[in-house]
Amino acid sequence: MITISNVRAFYKGGDGLELVNLTMMPGEFAYLIGPSGAGKSSVLKLIYMDIVPQSGYVKVGGFSSLTIKKKQIPLLRRKLGIIFQDFKLLTDRTVFENVAFTLQVTNVNRNEIKRKVLRVLAEVGLSHKRNKIPTELSGGEQQRAAIARALVNDPIILLADELTGNLDPESEEEIIKLLEKINSKGTGILMATHDDKLVRGRNRKIIRIEKGRTL
Repeated sequence: MITISNVRAFYKGGDGLELVNLTMMPGEFAYLIGPSGAGKSSVLKLIYMDIVPQSGYVKVGGFSSLTIKKKQIPLLRRKLGIIFQDFKLLTDRTVFENVAFTLQVTNVNRNEIKRKVLRVLAEVGLSHKRNKIPTELSGGEQQRAAIARALVNDPIILLADELTGNLDPESEEEIIKLLEKINSKGTGILMATHDDKLVRGRNRKIIRIEKGRTL
């Protein structure tokens, strides 16, 4: 499903990825772990092709960094669900509207939008909060809304970037259990985190990165 092979990718300032190799099979759950600044977010950006390698290649769901055209990148991203630590919810819209917006921009019809949004809100346990705006939710609930938004397009994989970093331990554990439930239904998950304690004892694939290199 995902292959990153011998990738080097550098930003204008000089920092970046020295040498990254990564593979994920369909339906796999893996943790990408490393200290702050190690390159975790950059690896995720490679996958949704926000950055491109200077050498090596990235293959995701039938798309390759070697051949993809700029106009195809939105098609790739529709196959992915991306979740950020700071939620990135629209504060002037309800939970339902935040999740629906992802489908509206791809011209899905209204009845289908309603069906899909209600389904994913039930899956993340937020059906009763669908008419609330983000500021009326707890941090854990906001992250659940962000997960619902990422799920609504039925992605092949969820990319989670430090998504529990702003949560208390109880909410953190609830979010991990939710991701495990989602994964059990067939959606792949790659979660970037700096927290070694978070991944300990979970019996999941672990990919370590330090100073722009996977180990």
